[in-house]
Amino acid sequence: MLGGTTEATATAQVLTGHERYDVVISLAGRTAKPSVQPVPTRIGGFGGAEGLAAFLRDGGFNLLIDATHPFAARISQNASKAVATVGIPAFALRRAAWTVEPGDNWTHVANVPEAISALGSAPRRVFLAIGRQEAYHAQAAPQHFYLARSIDPVEPPIVLPDVCFILDRGPFDIESETRLLATHRIDAVIAKNSGGSATYAKIAAARHGGIEVLMIARAPAPSMRTVTTAEAAVAEIDHLFPPDMKRGV
Repeated sequence: MLGGTTEATATAQVLTGHERYDVVISLAGRTAKPSVQPVPTRIGGFGGAEGLAAFLRDGGFNLLIDATHPFAARISQNASKAVATVGIPAFALRRAAWTVEPGDNWTHVANVPEAISALGSAPRRVFLAIGRQEAYHAQAAPQHFYLARSIDPVEPPIVLPDVCFILDRGPFDIESETRLLATHRIDAVIAKNSGGSATYAKIAAARHGGIEVLMIARAPAPSMRTVTTAEAAVAEIDHLFPPDMKRGV
């Protein structure tokens, strides 16, 4: 299983109770202290689609689950190519995207640079809730104040005249997110449409405060069959393999 999401962990937790499944989770290693997984875990890349195909073949795996982050487009592309090469079944586990609710003030954008541009020229107070790897795009508009939150320090480092860094890991609740937005007088939130509940509180807090959210759209869905919950993932595995067969996942 290509993991890194709460849904991947939840699926692995259920599968640990099934003796007929041997499960390994692979994490990209982008965070210094990844969450502890309930099954054997490997960390690091594979060397592209060819490297992943070799790993699957050499390990005798019978199924690949792509349960990576909705914005991890490259690994999803490599996964599709790898399973086609090896000839094993695969499916993607992608939590449903967030949708606009009454009271939301969303501006839809395609990527982080477009979100930064959409802030406009007048100085604003921005909650940059996009993780650490693309925060550097904010340097294109240094007139704004930025509150940048990530699990690990922002990389590459960014230099701005008015920026505050917070290191924290979800899940977050609406009350604390509301206080955060109020304390820093935030008037715009830049967020990726990751879906799920762990980081949704900032979206709800922005709605309650009448704050604009510049929502970055997901990349196109994976080409493989997709389910949206851990329960559906387990059901898909049970459908693919008869109960009397022991498989590596």
